[in-house]
Amino acid sequence: MLATLARVATVRRSGLRPGPGSRRGLWTGRPQADTDNVKPLEGVKILDLTRVLAGPFATMNLGDLGAEVIKVERPGAGDDTRTWGPPFVGTESTYFLSVNRNKKSIAVNIKDPNGVKIIKELAAICDVFVENYVPGKLSALGLGYADIDRIAPHVVYCSITGYGQTGPLSQRAGYDAVASAVSGLMHITGPEVACLTQVAGNYLIARKEAKRWGTAHGSIVPYQAFKTKDGYLVVGAGNNMQFATVCKILNLPELIDDCKYKTNHLRVQNRKELIRILSARFEEAMTSEWLHRFEGSGVPYGPINNMKNVFAEPQVLHNDLIMEMKHPTVGKISVPGTKVSCQLLGCEQQDSWDSQPAHPGRPQIGAECSSWETSSPCWGWRRILLCYSNFRGSLCLWKLKV
Repeated sequence: MLATLARVATVRRSGLRPGPGSRRGLWTGRPQADTDNVKPLEGVKILDLTRVLAGPFATMNLGDLGAEVIKVERPGAGDDTRTWGPPFVGTESTYFLSVNRNKKSIAVNIKDPNGVKIIKELAAICDVFVENYVPGKLSALGLGYADIDRIAPHVVYCSITGYGQTGPLSQRAGYDAVASAVSGLMHITGPEVACLTQVAGNYLIARKEAKRWGTAHGSIVPYQAFKTKDGYLVVGAGNNMQFATVCKILNLPELIDDCKYKTNHLRVQNRKELIRILSARFEEAMTSEWLHRFEGSGVPYGPINNMKNVFAEPQVLHNDLIMEMKHPTVGKISVPGTKVSCQLLGCEQQDSWDSQPAHPGRPQIGAECSSWETSSPCWGWRRILLCYSNFRGSLCLWKLKV
């Protein structure tokens, strides 16, 4: 994607458009003599509809590389992370500052038809559209891929999700600690921090030294693993609405309007008392019961899975993250797969890399040497490539024409 954007930036700066028969140059990443002060993505416009961490972190990096990033926020409230503190610098949270530099901000109500019109007008003059809403949310508002493609077919549309565009868990919100829990990482490592960007920002901006929070978060409450009758459940309330939802699910409605917990800032200040109340309630039921109650709530949540439960997760199966292959010496085995696919949207028949069978039993040492010698079209004498393995004293030699 960066290579594509770099080419777009080069074309915009030169005022040229590649025509038929034109040759594409190679982007080396090295500034030319007359462009020493030009960043690689200068001239590229990014329309940024992302919030919280993953999306803003991605667009911040594009901004660092010279792109013009236009961040779209809710009128009045803005990005949830603006309230994630302490620490604060004035009225700004260091969390927000750590992932939102090099951006412009506009406040647009995308639930209003006039707001949708504004976003479409901006998309028409931008090069990239980035969002991290739950799949289907923007489509329902008229801002999905098909909607933007109709009015801005040139735009690169990037959608960041917690679980993927489809599948049984695709409608769940995804936070980093929840991902660490559901994927089994937290089962192995115990307490961890998934991303250090805001921790580094806390120190560099507010000179606040980091401390060990376990599975909890220094700037958000509640956001941690809670012990249940038979395991653990990670729950994160990133805003006041999500906190109210958590209280309703736990049948603790009195906490919603309690003056000690009205805002995230107050919840952080009164962390010990609040976590004690919530923890006592979570221990009253099994993990499966809590999973049922939180389903469809919009609150980020997930169990701390062991490996058995990781590979039994419906979303893992849906995303084909288990790959079966036949090894020539040990027979059928299962290995972790990868969800990397190449698909053409709108085609009746979608061919993707992940639909292809795994290459059986690769690699065995030197297994390809003889086939290269006899069948490679690159056979020649201009360059000799020597591949040597001291395993079993084997030596393999083949020649490649360059």
